[in-house]
Amino acid sequence: MSDLFAGNAAEQKYSAKDIEVLEGLEPVRRRPGMYIGGTDENALHHLASEILDNAMDEAVAGHASLIEVTLAPGNCLTVRDNGRGIPVDPHPKFKNKSALEVILTTLHSGAKFSGKAYATSGGLHGVGSSVVNALSSSFTAEVALDKRLWRQDYARGTPKTKLIDAGPIQNRRGTTIRFVPDSEIFGDKHFVPARLYRLCRSKAYLFRGVRIKWSVDAALLKGDSETPASAELHFPGGLRDSLQAELNGSPLVLPAIWAGEANLPNAPDGATQGKLEWACAWMERGEAMLDTYCNTVPTPLGGTHEAGFRSALLKGLRAWAESRGNKRGAQIIGEDVTGALAAKFSLFVRDPQFQGQTKEKLTSPEAGKLTEVSLRDRFDHFLAGDPQAADNLLAFVIDRAEERIRRKESKDTARKSATRRLRLPGKLADCVRENAEGTEIFLVEGDSAGGSAKQARDRNTQAILPLRGKILNVASASADKLRQNQELKDLIEALGCGVGNSFNLATLRYERVIIMTDADVDGAHIASLLMTFFYRELPELIRHGHIYLAQPPLFRLTQGAKSVYAMDDAAREKLLKTFKPGAKIEVSRFKGLGEMPPAMLKDTTMDPKKRILLRIIANPESRAFTAERVECLMGKRPELRFQFIQENARSVQELDI
Repeated sequence: MSDLFAGNAAEQKYSAKDIEVLEGLEPVRRRPGMYIGGTDENALHHLASEILDNAMDEAVAGHASLIEVTLAPGNCLTVRDNGRGIPVDPHPKFKNKSALEVILTTLHSGAKFSGKAYATSGGLHGVGSSVVNALSSSFTAEVALDKRLWRQDYARGTPKTKLIDAGPIQNRRGTTIRFVPDSEIFGDKHFVPARLYRLCRSKAYLFRGVRIKWSVDAALLKGDSETPASAELHFPGGLRDSLQAELNGSPLVLPAIWAGEANLPNAPDGATQGKLEWACAWMERGEAMLDTYCNTVPTPLGGTHEAGFRSALLKGLRAWAESRGNKRGAQIIGEDVTGALAAKFSLFVRDPQFQGQTKEKLTSPEAGKLTEVSLRDRFDHFLAGDPQAADNLLAFVIDRAEERIRRKESKDTARKSATRRLRLPGKLADCVRENAEGTEIFLVEGDSAGGSAKQARDRNTQAILPLRGKILNVASASADKLRQNQELKDLIEALGCGVGNSFNLATLRYERVIIMTDADVDGAHIASLLMTFFYRELPELIRHGHIYLAQPPLFRLTQGAKSVYAMDDAAREKLLKTFKPGAKIEVSRFKGLGEMPPAMLKDTTMDPKKRILLRIIANPESRAFTAERVECLMGKRPELRFQFIQENARSVQELDI
C-alpha cells in the first residue's frame, strides 16, 4: 500500500507551467470533435450545414428569400443569402474589431441569444461560423449592407486582412461566405455534391418561403447522373411535397397525405412561441420513416418534439376508437401507430435546447407538450372531418396492434420448423417439388375428402392437408385455445412461414394455399373459418395474394353421354335449359368431396387447366368495413350476428336444407 502512494522521484513534476490556456479559436483546432463531432466525412459536411443554417435563419426570420449554394473545384463552398447582412460596425465591447470579425473569431458570439434579432433560429450557441472559420484553410466573408460591399479574409480562424470597404454596390444585399475546409484537419476528404444537394433540397422543403439556387462545377459530378449541375429549389407545398417525392407511389392506407401547419400556443405573457408543420402517410407496406427537424435543423435522434408528435397521434386514435365504441382501440400503443408511418415533422420554437453542438437531439422540456397540444387538436379535427378514412386508419392500426399481441403471445411458444420434412404433420401428403414456385397446398375437410384429393392430385406440385371438420374460430377464441389447437398447429407447420414474431413470408413452402371444402352450407362455414384464421393470424398471405378458394361443383347433370357441372342451384337451373327438351336428364347432388370419384374431382376442381379459383383479397380502401364485418359475423358477440340475420333475412330467396 505504501508503494502505491510513494510515487517515483524520477518522474517529472506537475506544476502550473503545465497548464495550457487556449485562446481564440485554438480549442476548436485542437479538439474539433467537441464542436462538429469528429473529422470524418460527416463532420466535413457539418461545416456546410452550419453556414447554410445561418442563411436559413435569415429566411425564416423573414429577411431573406434567396440562398445560393455553389461548390467549385478545390473543395470551395460558397453560401450567399439576400438577408440583412452581418453587421460590420465596431462592436461596443471590442471597439477595435467589427461585429463581423467578433462573430467569426470569437466563440459564443452572435445575435441569437436574446431572441430580439431572431424569434427562432437553428444557431444557438454562437459558435457555428467561428468553428467553420477555425477549421478552414481559406475563409472569406462578404457583406452587402447599405449599398456598400465589405470583405474580410481569414485563414484557420485568423484574420489575414482588415475589414475592407470594397466600395458601393447596387441591387445586392446580404452575406456571402466562401470557405475551403482545412486539409490538416480533414485530410483528403472532399464535399460530396449529391450530399450537399440533398441538404439544400431538404432546407427548401422545410421553409416554403425560400428559394435555394444550387450549382456545382460539372467536373465534380464524376459520372453522378442524378445530381443536377444547377437547380432552383422551391417547394410551395413544403413537407407535403417532400414526403410525396419520397413515397414515390407507394400504396397508402389513406388516399392522401395528411399535412398542415399550426401555431404553438402563446406563452403566458402572450408572446408567440413558434409553429409546427407536418406531413403524414400510413403505408400498406415498407419500413417506417420519421424525419424530425427543429428550426430547420435535422434531429435524427429525435427528442422531446418527436415524443410529443407520437403522443398526439396515439392519443388521438385512442380517443377516436372510444368515440366509435370500438373497445379494441384500447390495446393500441405507440409502435402500432407509427410502425407503418412515413412522416416529416418540423418545429420552430424559441430558445431550443439541443444535445451537443451537432444538434442531433432536441432536449427542450416544453417542446414535447407544445407539440402534443397543437398537433392533437389538428389530428382530432382531421379524423372527425372524414369518418370513413378515420375508421380505415383505426382498423389498420388495430390490425397492427393485434399482430403485435400475437407476436408477444407466441414469443415463448416453440414452433416446429416446417422446413424440415421429418417434422411435417403426419396427415400432410406433400408434393415432390421442393421449390415453392408453382406449388400449391389444398386444405380439405376430413380424411374422406383428403383421400379423394390425394388420388386426384399432381404429386409433383400439389400437396394435400386434411383438416378435421370445422376448425377453431380464431375471432372468438382465446389465445391459449389457439395455441393448443392441433389442427391449426398442423396447418402452420405445413405452411412453413410461421406466425407472429416468427413469421417469414420467404419461408412459405407453397405458392398457393387453396381452401377446398364441400360446395354446401357446411363447406362454406368451414371456408369462412379458414379465411378468418388467415385474416387474423396470417394477413400477409392475403395481402400478397397467396390464399384461394376452390370452386367444386354441387351438381352433375347428365343426359346420355353428356355431363356438365353446376356450382349452385342457379347454375343448375340455367344449365337445364341447355339440354334437349323432353329428354331424360339425370341430376346428381354431391354430398361432399369425399364421394366424388378422384378423376371427377381432378377434372372439375383440381386441374389447373380446367378449374376455377377465387383469390381472397382484402381491399385496403374498405379496411374498416372488413374488420367490422369479420367482428360482426365471427366475433364473440352473438347479438351482432342476430342483428345481421334480422337485417338481411329478407334477401334469402331459398333455403336448401
